[in-house]
Amino acid sequence: MSLFSAVANFLKPAPPPDPQLVDALARVAGRVDPMLRAASHFDHRLATPLTHALGYCAGLVDALPGPIAVDRQSFASDPLVHALFATADDINQMLGRSQAVRDFLSSPASCQADHFHALLVARHQEKQQLGMKRRGDLIENDVPQRVLFFSNQTLIAPQCDLGDLRERLRGMALESLLQTFQAHLDALRHERDDLRADASVERTYLTVLHATSGREIEGCTRHLAELDARLRQIADTLMPDPLLDALGDFLLKPEPALRLTPFSISVDRLGVVRDPTDDASVQTLHFPELSTRDQRLHLAMLVRISRAEALEAVETMRDQQRRFMLI
Repeated sequence: MSLFSAVANFLKPAPPPDPQLVDALARVAGRVDPMLRAASHFDHRLATPLTHALGYCAGLVDALPGPIAVDRQSFASDPLVHALFATADDINQMLGRSQAVRDFLSSPASCQADHFHALLVARHQEKQQLGMKRRGDLIENDVPQRVLFFSNQTLIAPQCDLGDLRERLRGMALESLLQTFQAHLDALRHERDDLRADASVERTYLTVLHATSGREIEGCTRHLAELDARLRQIADTLMPDPLLDALGDFLLKPEPALRLTPFSISVDRLGVVRDPTDDASVQTLHFPELSTRDQRLHLAMLVRISRAEALEAVETMRDQQRRFMLI
């Protein structure tokens, strides 16, 4: 490269910042702690970790399976949908109870298409029971069985356009990460308040003991020093610069706070866990489990819902509620 080219490149105006990154930086300061803005070179120091976190959230959303149709037809034909709900009527119950679906259907945006998309999450659970099992020509009774079932089926962020749904979910994934870090800070602040209260009690007790001597006053003094040391440590951690470093490290390694884990299980039409070689009717289900800040696992997938069926389910639920109020 010539000297002239080098000078020309140096004099070029800096490229405009990525709007997505700018928006994310503003969300970080508002969500975690406004005092972070007081840290030196806030934008520069957080740009790389936040870019990494944004990419991670995008990859996580892109890895979600679907969209999978969820209706009476798919309940009969799709083994995963059949496993998700005990009966086809439970699909309507989920739609009718969902506040997110009711809010979406009441908005003009819901009229743009005959179907809409959403994120479906549900708790994967298993229970033990005694049942029947065929062995050749014999049927055995009271055979211990594991049964797969799902609970807390919930629809999140309904959108007509699949691209809009993915974009919204990427934002929600980042928000979940920030809430996890904020929860860590809240725990530190709570510990700080408890330590302050303990230190105040120790100082009062030490004042009462000031006329005495011996091991009791020495132990009290040592405990007070330990409390003060921990308080100083927490105070240093909550200062803007160390706090920004901790947030950067967290965003560079978001997996413990938010991740998808592949899961497979083989079941028959009744949900009994079976060996896939036992019978031709046994189906192996594949789905990812989403782990968030509360560490509970949820099946997560994108689904496609008929707007007409959702409207019917919501109206049916409202009619049931009106009848209940009359009774």
